[in-house]
Amino acid sequence: MENELKPMDSEQLRENAHKMVDFIADYYKSIENFPVLSQVHPGYLRELLPDSAPNHPESLQDVLDDVRQKILPGVTHWQSPDYFAYFPSNSSTAGFLGEMLSAGINIVGFSWVTSPAATELEVIVLDWLAKLLKLPDHFLSSGQGGGVIQGTASEAVLVVLLAARDRVLRRVGKDFLGKLLVYASDQAHAALQKACQIAGIHPGNFRLLKTDSSTNYALDPDLVCQAVSDDLAAGLIPFFLCATVGTTSSTAVDPLSSLGKIAKDNDMWFHIDAAYAGSACICPEYRHYINGVEGADSFNMNAHKWFLTNFDCSALWVKDRSALIQSLSTNPEYLKNKASQANAVVDYKDWQIPLGRRFRSLKLWMVMRLYGLENLQSYIRNHIKLAEQFEELVAADPRFEVIVPRTFSLVCFRLLPTVHDQDNGHKLNSSLLEAVNSSGKIFISHTISIKKGWDIPIWKICQVLSGKFVLRFAVGAPLTEERHVSSAWEVLQKHATTLLGGS
Repeated sequence: MENELKPMDSEQLRENAHKMVDFIADYYKSIENFPVLSQVHPGYLRELLPDSAPNHPESLQDVLDDVRQKILPGVTHWQSPDYFAYFPSNSSTAGFLGEMLSAGINIVGFSWVTSPAATELEVIVLDWLAKLLKLPDHFLSSGQGGGVIQGTASEAVLVVLLAARDRVLRRVGKDFLGKLLVYASDQAHAALQKACQIAGIHPGNFRLLKTDSSTNYALDPDLVCQAVSDDLAAGLIPFFLCATVGTTSSTAVDPLSSLGKIAKDNDMWFHIDAAYAGSACICPEYRHYINGVEGADSFNMNAHKWFLTNFDCSALWVKDRSALIQSLSTNPEYLKNKASQANAVVDYKDWQIPLGRRFRSLKLWMVMRLYGLENLQSYIRNHIKLAEQFEELVAADPRFEVIVPRTFSLVCFRLLPTVHDQDNGHKLNSSLLEAVNSSGKIFISHTISIKKGWDIPIWKICQVLSGKFVLRFAVGAPLTEERHVSSAWEVLQKHATTLLGGS
């Protein structure tokens, strides 16, 4: 048949890959023309596509036409320069090329023998990145620890929580699972809650300690000390403490040195989640935010957030790799080989939840090589500069307020409520959020807000900022320039004026 594709034909690949690259390049060239937030209704695509797959092959051009006409309207464009929601998920030429190469080679690198280069390159690039961040030597592969690429920070916190759980249960016995306790701030990512659920930690043993504006929503070591002391007195077993560098709601930074000491004194696993803000610490002027990392058992950052590495690529380092391996290792007969049996190699299948894994280190390797440290630092600094400019614009308009001092490239702000506003601006700012996002011109997000008196269990209310409905403006898309920030502010001002009745 004329349109039939053979499973792998090099000339067909060459021809069609050129068409696909052209399509993607044109997409980026015109990305500013799309509404940033998809404007479709639920179920829209089922109305446009057939009920069943075709019996006969169709042309690539027909498929790409459908992508343009039917798929792209349902896409929220994370790489748009007008995307300011959540945190960024960076794409780049180097990251894309690495992803393409990984897809082309298409190995499944669960053990060293399945593709030695995949394992060894991952070891090397995680050491490279650790050195850029100036992590302590015990996180390097030359010591007892090392680095591994997980899919997301959610996977990273799960595997270290399991390792920590099993380490303590080997000491006290499996019957004590119900007495194990986890500690974090109420700003910690909800992924920790999910990890606890999977690990069998009782919901009542997940301690989210309250933060407030007096510490810019950082975790108070005194509260941790008191909670741990009370729990020990009750016969419980504190075993895991999670600190965050750059929380989701406000990019708060927990005091790592003090928390690390508490963890060490109480024989707890100390994990640092720097999924978003860790990338900034390649810049010397921001490295101090991870001072105290030497006291951690594990450290995580997402290269796919702010490090120009296409999703997914979450870097995790552990102080003691044997803790991961003891918890996650399996060794069925069909996976045995001489190199593994001799303990001469790393088998990353024993450092993660799934068996299979992609050649993700290729794209991280290409990003570091094709951009270099100086360009990566400039990239981070430029976004922070743009966020500073936006913060200044907000502060100069008396109708708005900045909620917390900006730390990295996230600005938390809101439209001030009127004197007659009974809900403290919740409805007003919710309406502003809806208006600007519905316009399609920009996309921003908000924090979870809890009002005093709401009866909600503490483990269900991660990421709260003093009961206010807070808008988040996160600068970090690869194509964002000063003109996009200025234009976004104009959109916000325009809709604020409308909501306030033209004042």
